[in-house]
Amino acid sequence: MTGKTPFNPSAWHRPCNGGSCVELAFDGSRVGVRDSKDDGTGSVLTFTADEWAAFVRAVRRGRFDIAWFRRARRRARLFSRRRP
Repeated sequence: MTGKTPFNPSAWHRPCNGGSCVELAFDGSRVGVRDSKDDGTGSVLTFTADEWAAFVRAVRRGRFDIAWFRRARRRARLFSRRRP
């Protein structure tokens, strides 16, 4: 979705982490995510509340950390070697 957003303009929040900022909007059943550099004119990714909760859980568990990917890749190589 580009340009107009289904979220109220005052609903957007900007949590920042060292200069890498996104804006988030919540309306109870949906979560909108957009790049803060676009000044509200860029694309908006929209997720259901359940999808967003699953994403946040995965982040908290380290699912997107580089170390997690390395361990997963190592496990996949070991598993593929065990096959006859």
